[in-house]
Amino acid sequence: MPPLISDSDMMYLRTTPLPRALESMQQAFWGLYPPSSRTADFPPPTIVTRTPADETLYPNEGSCRRFAQLARAFAQRTADRWNDSPDMAYLNAKIGRWMPDASPVVKVDSKPRLSGIMDTINATLAHGPQTRLPKEFYDAKALAIIDRVSVEEWFSGYAESREYRMLGVGALMGDVVGRLVASAQASPADGIAEVGGEDGGLARGRGGERRIRLALSGCHDTTLAGLLTSLGAFDGQSWPQYTSHVAIELFQRRSLTAPATALPRNFPGEEGSSAAPAAQIGGSTTKSWSLWTALFGAAERGPSTLTAAAAAANARKPLSRLTPDEARSLDGFYVRVRYNDEVVRVPGCAAPPNHLPGDTSFCTLEAFKAIVDKFTPPNWKAACHENLGGDAFPTQKEPAGY
Repeated sequence: MPPLISDSDMMYLRTTPLPRALESMQQAFWGLYPPSSRTADFPPPTIVTRTPADETLYPNEGSCRRFAQLARAFAQRTADRWNDSPDMAYLNAKIGRWMPDASPVVKVDSKPRLSGIMDTINATLAHGPQTRLPKEFYDAKALAIIDRVSVEEWFSGYAESREYRMLGVGALMGDVVGRLVASAQASPADGIAEVGGEDGGLARGRGGERRIRLALSGCHDTTLAGLLTSLGAFDGQSWPQYTSHVAIELFQRRSLTAPATALPRNFPGEEGSSAAPAAQIGGSTTKSWSLWTALFGAAERGPSTLTAAAAAANARKPLSRLTPDEARSLDGFYVRVRYNDEVVRVPGCAAPPNHLPGDTSFCTLEAFKAIVDKFTPPNWKAACHENLGGDAFPTQKEPAGY
Protein backbone atom coordinates (compact mmCIF):
# COMPACT_ATOMS: atom_id res chain seq x y z
CA MET A 1 0.00 0.00 0.00
CA PRO A 2 1.43 3.41 -0.92
CA PRO A 3 2.19 5.89 1.87
CA LEU A 4 0.33 8.71 0.05
CA ILE A 5 -2.90 8.26 -1.93
CA SER A 6 -4.90 10.58 -4.19
CA ASP A 7 -7.99 8.33 -4.32
CA SER A 8 -9.36 5.08 -2.88
CA ASP A 9 -9.64 3.29 -6.21
CA MET A 10 -7.49 0.35 -5.11
CA MET A 11 -9.73 -0.38 -2.11
CA TYR A 12 -13.02 -2.19 -1.70
CA LEU A 13 -14.94 -0.51 1.12
CA ARG A 14 -18.21 -2.03 2.29
CA THR A 15 -20.47 -1.76 5.31
CA THR A 16 -23.79 -3.00 6.62
CA PRO A 17 -26.70 -0.51 6.60
CA LEU A 18 -26.33 0.19 10.33
CA PRO A 19 -24.89 3.68 10.96
CA ARG A 20 -22.43 2.49 13.62
CA ALA A 21 -20.90 0.02 11.16
CA LEU A 22 -20.51 2.74 8.52
CA GLU A 23 -18.99 5.14 11.03
CA SER A 24 -16.57 2.52 12.31
CA MET A 25 -15.46 1.61 8.81
CA GLN A 26 -14.94 5.30 7.98
CA GLN A 27 -12.90 5.77 11.15
CA ALA A 28 -10.75 2.77 10.27
CA PHE A 29 -10.19 4.12 6.78
CA TRP A 30 -9.29 7.60 8.01
CA GLY A 31 -6.98 6.03 10.59
CA LEU A 32 -5.24 4.03 7.88
CA TYR A 33 -4.96 7.12 5.67
CA PRO A 34 -5.19 10.30 7.79
CA PRO A 35 -5.04 13.76 6.13
CA SER A 36 -1.24 13.66 6.09
CA SER A 37 -1.41 10.51 3.91
CA ARG A 38 -3.98 11.86 1.42
CA THR A 39 -3.55 14.50 -1.24
CA ALA A 40 -5.46 17.76 -1.01
CA ASP A 41 -7.76 16.77 -3.89
CA PHE A 42 -8.64 13.35 -2.44
CA PRO A 43 -12.28 12.63 -3.43
CA PRO A 44 -14.88 10.93 -1.19
CA PRO A 45 -14.29 7.18 -1.20
CA THR A 46 -16.79 4.76 -2.73
CA ILE A 47 -18.50 2.72 0.00
CA VAL A 48 -20.65 -0.25 -0.99
CA THR A 49 -23.84 -1.03 0.94
CA ARG A 50 -26.67 -3.47 0.29
CA THR A 51 -30.34 -3.42 1.15
CA PRO A 52 -31.23 -5.27 4.37
CA ALA A 53 -32.89 -8.06 2.37
CA ASP A 54 -29.63 -8.69 0.49
CA GLU A 55 -27.21 -8.17 3.36
CA THR A 56 -24.77 -10.99 4.04
CA LEU A 57 -22.20 -9.04 6.03
CA TYR A 58 -23.95 -10.20 9.20
CA PRO A 59 -25.98 -13.34 9.99
CA ASN A 60 -29.29 -12.17 8.53
CA GLU A 61 -32.09 -13.77 10.55
CA GLY A 62 -34.53 -11.09 9.40
CA SER A 63 -34.21 -11.98 5.71
CA CYS A 64 -33.32 -15.68 5.87
CA ARG A 65 -36.25 -17.69 7.25
CA ARG A 66 -34.42 -21.00 7.50
CA PHE A 67 -31.49 -19.41 9.34
CA ALA A 68 -33.93 -17.81 11.78
CA GLN A 69 -35.36 -21.26 12.48
CA LEU A 70 -31.91 -22.71 13.09
CA ALA A 71 -30.88 -19.82 15.32
CA ARG A 72 -34.00 -20.21 17.46
CA ALA A 73 -33.48 -23.97 17.78
CA PHE A 74 -29.86 -23.67 18.93
CA ALA A 75 -30.78 -20.82 21.28
CA GLN A 76 -33.54 -22.93 22.81
CA ARG A 77 -31.14 -25.83 23.25
CA THR A 78 -28.82 -23.54 25.19
CA ALA A 79 -31.72 -22.32 27.32
CA ASP A 80 -32.75 -25.89 28.09
CA ARG A 81 -29.18 -26.74 29.11
CA TRP A 82 -28.54 -23.76 31.35
CA ASN A 83 -31.75 -22.26 32.74
CA ASP A 84 -31.90 -24.61 35.73
CA SER A 85 -28.17 -24.98 36.23
CA PRO A 86 -26.12 -24.00 39.32
CA ASP A 87 -24.41 -21.34 37.21
CA MET A 88 -27.74 -19.66 36.46
CA ALA A 89 -28.62 -19.86 40.13
CA TYR A 90 -25.38 -18.04 40.88
CA LEU A 91 -26.33 -15.28 38.41
CA ASN A 92 -29.74 -14.89 40.01
CA ALA A 93 -28.16 -14.61 43.42
CA LYS A 94 -25.92 -11.85 42.12
CA ILE A 95 -28.13 -9.79 39.79
CA GLY A 96 -31.63 -11.32 39.91
CA ARG A 97 -32.94 -8.56 42.19
CA TRP A 98 -32.65 -6.04 39.32
CA MET A 99 -34.68 -8.05 36.83
CA PRO A 100 -38.05 -6.51 35.84
CA ASP A 101 -41.24 -7.69 37.53
CA ALA A 102 -42.53 -9.19 34.27
CA SER A 103 -39.45 -11.45 34.03
CA PRO A 104 -38.01 -11.67 37.55
CA VAL A 105 -35.53 -14.51 36.98
CA VAL A 106 -32.31 -14.40 34.96
CA LYS A 107 -32.46 -16.99 32.18
CA VAL A 108 -30.93 -17.54 28.79
CA ASP A 109 -34.33 -16.59 27.33
CA SER A 110 -35.52 -14.15 29.99
CA LYS A 111 -36.57 -10.61 29.13
CA PRO A 112 -34.03 -9.15 28.78
CA ARG A 113 -32.19 -12.21 27.46
CA LEU A 114 -28.92 -13.13 29.10
CA SER A 115 -27.04 -11.95 26.00
CA GLY A 116 -28.87 -8.63 26.26
CA ILE A 117 -27.70 -8.26 29.84
CA MET A 118 -24.18 -8.96 28.59
CA ASP A 119 -24.55 -6.20 25.98
CA THR A 120 -25.60 -3.72 28.66
CA ILE A 121 -22.70 -4.66 30.91
CA ASN A 122 -20.18 -4.34 28.07
CA ALA A 123 -21.65 -1.00 27.00
CA THR A 124 -21.26 0.40 30.51
CA LEU A 125 -17.67 -0.83 30.65
CA ALA A 126 -16.97 0.95 27.36
CA HIS A 127 -18.67 4.21 28.32
CA GLY A 128 -17.09 4.74 31.72
CA PRO A 129 -18.00 5.12 35.40
CA GLN A 130 -20.97 7.47 34.84
CA THR A 131 -22.96 4.61 33.31
CA ARG A 132 -21.89 1.80 35.66
CA LEU A 133 -24.40 -0.69 37.04
CA PRO A 134 -24.28 -2.01 40.61
CA LYS A 135 -21.00 -3.74 41.35
CA GLU A 136 -22.58 -7.21 41.33
CA PHE A 137 -22.88 -7.02 37.53
CA TYR A 138 -19.09 -6.97 37.28
CA ASP A 139 -18.44 -10.00 39.46
CA ALA A 140 -15.71 -11.98 37.69
CA LYS A 141 -17.44 -15.36 38.02
CA ALA A 142 -20.76 -13.91 36.85
CA LEU A 143 -19.13 -12.31 33.82
CA ALA A 144 -17.44 -15.60 32.91
CA ILE A 145 -20.74 -17.48 33.09
CA ILE A 146 -22.60 -14.88 31.04
CA ASP A 147 -19.89 -14.91 28.38
CA ARG A 148 -19.66 -18.71 28.14
CA VAL A 149 -23.41 -19.23 27.88
CA SER A 150 -23.93 -16.40 25.40
CA VAL A 151 -21.16 -17.66 23.14
CA GLU A 152 -22.77 -21.12 23.14
CA GLU A 153 -26.21 -19.69 22.41
CA TRP A 154 -25.13 -17.59 19.45
CA PHE A 155 -22.24 -19.49 17.88
CA SER A 156 -22.42 -23.22 18.66
CA GLY A 157 -24.47 -23.75 15.51
CA TYR A 158 -21.55 -22.67 13.33
CA ALA A 159 -19.33 -25.29 14.93
CA GLU A 160 -21.82 -28.13 14.59
CA SER A 161 -23.94 -27.59 11.47
CA ARG A 162 -22.89 -27.07 7.86
CA GLU A 163 -26.35 -25.64 7.11
CA TYR A 164 -25.95 -23.13 9.94
CA ARG A 165 -22.56 -22.06 8.55
CA MET A 166 -23.92 -21.87 5.01
CA LEU A 167 -26.87 -19.63 5.86
CA GLY A 168 -25.14 -17.54 8.53
CA VAL A 169 -21.82 -16.61 6.92
CA GLY A 170 -21.50 -18.83 3.84
CA ALA A 171 -22.48 -16.16 1.33
CA LEU A 172 -20.05 -13.68 2.91
CA MET A 173 -17.17 -16.16 2.97
CA GLY A 174 -17.96 -17.12 -0.61
CA ASP A 175 -17.52 -13.45 -1.54
CA VAL A 176 -14.28 -13.18 0.42
CA VAL A 177 -12.75 -16.31 -1.10
CA GLY A 178 -14.01 -15.24 -4.51
CA ARG A 179 -12.05 -12.00 -4.13
CA LEU A 180 -8.96 -13.91 -3.04
CA VAL A 181 -9.20 -16.19 -6.07
CA ALA A 182 -9.88 -13.26 -8.38
CA SER A 183 -6.87 -11.41 -7.02
CA ALA A 184 -4.69 -14.43 -7.70
CA GLN A 185 -6.13 -14.59 -11.23
CA ALA A 186 -6.00 -10.80 -11.74
CA SER A 187 -9.70 -10.69 -12.63
CA PRO A 188 -12.37 -8.01 -12.00
CA ALA A 189 -14.14 -10.22 -9.43
CA ASP A 190 -11.64 -9.00 -6.83
CA GLY A 191 -14.10 -6.23 -6.01
CA ILE A 192 -13.43 -3.77 -8.80
CA ALA A 193 -16.65 -4.65 -10.63
CA GLU A 194 -18.80 -4.07 -7.56
CA VAL A 195 -17.38 -0.61 -6.90
CA GLY A 196 -17.80 0.49 -10.49
CA GLY A 197 -14.66 -0.40 -12.43
CA GLU A 198 -14.98 -2.26 -15.69
CA ASP A 199 -11.38 -2.91 -16.58
CA GLY A 200 -10.51 -6.02 -14.45
CA GLY A 201 -6.80 -5.69 -14.87
CA LEU A 202 -3.97 -3.55 -13.60
CA ALA A 203 -5.08 -0.52 -15.61
CA ARG A 204 -7.75 1.84 -14.37
CA GLY A 205 -11.40 1.05 -14.91
CA ARG A 206 -13.77 3.56 -16.45
CA GLY A 207 -14.65 4.86 -13.00
CA GLY A 208 -10.98 5.09 -12.01
CA GLU A 209 -10.89 1.84 -10.05
CA ARG A 210 -7.79 -0.32 -10.15
CA ARG A 211 -6.84 -3.78 -8.97
CA ILE A 212 -8.16 -4.08 -5.43
CA ARG A 213 -5.40 -4.43 -2.85
CA LEU A 214 -7.35 -3.90 0.36
CA ALA A 215 -10.97 -4.77 1.19
CA LEU A 216 -12.33 -3.24 4.38
CA SER A 217 -15.82 -4.04 5.71
CA GLY A 218 -17.64 -2.57 8.69
CA CYS A 219 -19.60 -5.39 10.30
CA HIS A 220 -20.58 -6.83 13.69
CA ASP A 221 -19.53 -9.08 16.56
CA THR A 222 -21.82 -11.84 15.31
CA THR A 223 -20.10 -11.64 11.92
CA LEU A 224 -16.63 -12.11 13.35
CA ALA A 225 -17.40 -14.92 15.78
CA GLY A 226 -19.62 -16.68 13.24
CA LEU A 227 -16.90 -16.48 10.60
CA LEU A 228 -14.14 -17.68 12.91
CA THR A 229 -16.25 -20.50 14.33
CA SER A 230 -17.12 -21.62 10.80
CA LEU A 231 -13.38 -21.89 10.12
CA GLY A 232 -12.82 -23.87 13.33
CA ALA A 233 -10.81 -20.98 14.78
CA PHE A 234 -12.98 -19.76 17.68
CA ASP A 235 -12.77 -22.64 20.14
CA GLY A 236 -12.89 -21.40 23.74
CA GLN A 237 -12.78 -17.70 22.79
CA SER A 238 -14.74 -15.02 24.62
CA TRP A 239 -17.38 -12.88 22.94
CA PRO A 240 -15.67 -10.38 20.58
CA GLN A 241 -14.87 -7.15 22.36
CA TYR A 242 -15.43 -3.70 20.93
CA THR A 243 -13.03 -2.82 18.07
CA SER A 244 -12.38 -6.51 17.36
CA HIS A 245 -11.42 -7.35 13.81
CA VAL A 246 -10.56 -10.26 11.54
CA ALA A 247 -7.93 -9.97 8.83
CA ILE A 248 -7.84 -12.47 5.97
CA GLU A 249 -4.61 -12.01 4.04
CA LEU A 250 -3.47 -13.35 0.69
CA PHE A 251 0.24 -13.97 0.14
CA GLN A 252 2.24 -15.26 -2.79
CA ARG A 253 5.44 -17.31 -2.71
CA ARG A 254 8.44 -15.40 -3.99
CA SER A 255 8.96 -18.11 -6.57
CA LEU A 256 7.36 -21.47 -7.21
CA THR A 257 10.87 -22.82 -7.75
CA ALA A 258 12.20 -21.44 -4.45
CA PRO A 259 13.20 -23.81 -1.63
CA ALA A 260 10.37 -25.17 0.48
CA THR A 261 11.42 -22.97 3.40
CA ALA A 262 10.94 -19.75 1.42
CA LEU A 263 8.58 -17.32 3.11
CA PRO A 264 5.58 -15.72 1.40
CA ARG A 265 6.33 -12.43 -0.24
CA ASN A 266 5.90 -9.29 1.83
CA PHE A 267 4.67 -6.87 -0.79
CA PRO A 268 5.59 -3.21 -0.40
CA GLY A 269 3.79 -1.77 2.61
CA GLU A 270 2.45 -5.14 3.75
CA GLU A 271 3.38 -4.79 7.38
CA GLY A 272 2.07 -1.22 7.64
CA SER A 273 -1.22 -1.94 5.92
CA SER A 274 -1.78 -5.03 8.03
CA ALA A 275 -1.23 -3.25 11.32
CA ALA A 276 -2.92 0.08 10.73
CA PRO A 277 -6.60 -0.89 10.65
CA ALA A 278 -6.32 -2.84 13.89
CA ALA A 279 -5.53 0.29 15.87
CA GLN A 280 -8.04 2.54 14.16
CA ILE A 281 -11.37 0.70 14.10
CA GLY A 282 -14.14 2.55 15.91
CA GLY A 283 -13.77 3.71 19.46
CA SER A 284 -14.53 2.74 23.01
CA THR A 285 -17.89 4.49 22.95
CA THR A 286 -19.41 2.63 19.99
CA LYS A 287 -20.11 -0.93 18.98
CA SER A 288 -17.62 -1.42 16.20
CA TRP A 289 -16.15 -4.43 14.48
CA SER A 290 -14.43 -4.98 11.18
CA LEU A 291 -13.66 -7.68 8.67
CA TRP A 292 -10.92 -6.72 6.28
CA THR A 293 -9.15 -8.58 3.55
CA ALA A 294 -5.62 -7.66 2.54
CA LEU A 295 -4.89 -8.74 -1.01
CA PHE A 296 -1.19 -8.66 -1.73
CA GLY A 297 -0.77 -11.31 -4.41
CA ALA A 298 -0.50 -11.62 -8.16
CA ALA A 299 1.04 -8.20 -8.72
CA GLU A 300 3.09 -9.48 -11.64
CA ARG A 301 0.20 -11.12 -13.53
CA GLY A 302 -1.36 -9.50 -16.55
CA PRO A 303 -4.93 -8.20 -16.92
CA SER A 304 -7.77 -10.68 -17.17
CA THR A 305 -9.69 -11.01 -20.41
CA LEU A 306 -12.85 -12.13 -18.60
CA THR A 307 -15.92 -9.91 -18.33
CA ALA A 308 -16.94 -8.87 -14.84
CA ALA A 309 -19.88 -11.31 -14.80
CA ALA A 310 -17.79 -14.20 -16.10
CA ALA A 311 -15.00 -13.39 -13.68
CA ALA A 312 -17.39 -13.36 -10.71
CA ALA A 313 -18.85 -16.72 -11.71
CA ASN A 314 -15.37 -18.16 -12.18
CA ALA A 315 -14.11 -16.89 -8.81
CA ARG A 316 -17.07 -18.47 -6.99
CA LYS A 317 -16.80 -21.78 -8.86
CA PRO A 318 -16.20 -24.68 -6.44
CA LEU A 319 -12.71 -26.13 -6.45
CA SER A 320 -14.08 -29.45 -7.71
CA ARG A 321 -15.29 -27.76 -10.89
CA LEU A 322 -12.15 -25.83 -11.75
CA THR A 323 -10.31 -26.76 -14.92
CA PRO A 324 -6.68 -27.85 -14.53
CA ASP A 325 -5.50 -24.43 -15.70
CA GLU A 326 -7.84 -22.65 -13.27
CA ALA A 327 -6.65 -24.85 -10.42
CA ARG A 328 -3.00 -24.16 -11.30
CA SER A 329 -3.68 -20.42 -11.10
CA LEU A 330 -4.03 -20.86 -7.32
CA ASP A 331 -0.58 -22.43 -6.93
CA GLY A 332 1.86 -20.47 -4.82
CA PHE A 333 -0.80 -18.47 -2.98
CA TYR A 334 -1.40 -18.70 0.76
CA VAL A 335 -4.08 -17.40 3.12
CA ARG A 336 -3.49 -16.31 6.71
CA VAL A 337 -6.24 -15.42 9.19
CA ARG A 338 -5.65 -13.09 12.12
CA TYR A 339 -8.07 -12.18 14.90
CA ASN A 340 -7.26 -9.02 16.83
CA ASP A 341 -3.71 -9.19 15.43
CA GLU A 342 -3.20 -12.75 16.68
CA VAL A 343 -2.72 -15.48 14.09
CA VAL A 344 -5.41 -18.17 14.24
CA ARG A 345 -5.17 -21.57 12.60
CA VAL A 346 -7.75 -23.35 10.50
CA PRO A 347 -7.64 -27.05 11.51
CA GLY A 348 -8.14 -28.31 7.96
CA CYS A 349 -4.93 -26.57 6.92
CA ALA A 350 -2.77 -28.46 9.43
CA ALA A 351 -2.15 -31.58 7.33
CA PRO A 352 0.41 -31.47 4.51
CA PRO A 353 0.24 -30.29 1.77
CA ASN A 354 -2.44 -27.81 2.87
CA HIS A 355 -0.02 -25.24 4.29
CA LEU A 356 3.31 -23.60 3.70
CA PRO A 357 6.00 -26.09 4.70
CA GLY A 358 7.05 -25.33 8.24
CA ASP A 359 4.17 -22.97 9.08
CA THR A 360 0.59 -24.18 9.41
CA SER A 361 -0.72 -20.62 9.79
CA PHE A 362 -0.25 -20.10 6.04
CA CYS A 363 -2.99 -22.20 4.44
CA THR A 364 -2.73 -22.82 0.72
CA LEU A 365 -5.36 -20.87 -1.19
CA GLU A 366 -6.54 -24.15 -2.69
CA ALA A 367 -7.09 -25.78 0.73
CA PHE A 368 -8.70 -22.65 2.19
CA LYS A 369 -11.08 -22.43 -0.74
CA ALA A 370 -11.94 -26.14 -0.45
CA ILE A 371 -12.88 -25.64 3.21
CA VAL A 372 -15.04 -22.59 2.50
CA ASP A 373 -16.61 -24.19 -0.58
CA LYS A 374 -18.25 -26.76 1.67
CA PHE A 375 -20.47 -24.11 3.27
CA THR A 376 -20.77 -21.58 0.43
CA PRO A 377 -24.36 -21.61 -0.88
CA PRO A 378 -24.78 -21.62 -4.68
CA ASN A 379 -27.77 -19.32 -4.12
CA TRP A 380 -28.11 -17.88 -0.62
CA LYS A 381 -31.64 -16.54 -1.07
CA ALA A 382 -32.89 -19.85 -2.43
CA ALA A 383 -31.20 -21.75 0.39
CA CYS A 384 -32.95 -19.50 2.92
CA HIS A 385 -36.29 -20.93 1.78
CA GLU A 386 -35.25 -24.58 1.67
CA ASN A 387 -35.80 -27.18 4.39
CA LEU A 388 -38.24 -24.92 6.24
CA GLY A 389 -39.54 -26.73 9.28
CA GLY A 390 -36.92 -29.47 8.96
CA ASP A 391 -34.74 -30.75 11.76
CA ALA A 392 -32.37 -28.05 12.99
CA PHE A 393 -29.64 -30.34 14.26
CA PRO A 394 -27.49 -32.53 11.97
CA THR A 395 -27.83 -36.27 12.34
CA GLN A 396 -24.04 -36.72 12.26
CA LYS A 397 -21.06 -34.60 13.18
CA GLU A 398 -20.26 -31.77 10.76
CA PRO A 399 -17.20 -30.16 12.39
CA ALA A 400 -16.12 -26.73 11.21
CA GLY A 401 -12.77 -25.90 9.65
CA TYR A 402 -12.33 -28.97 7.42
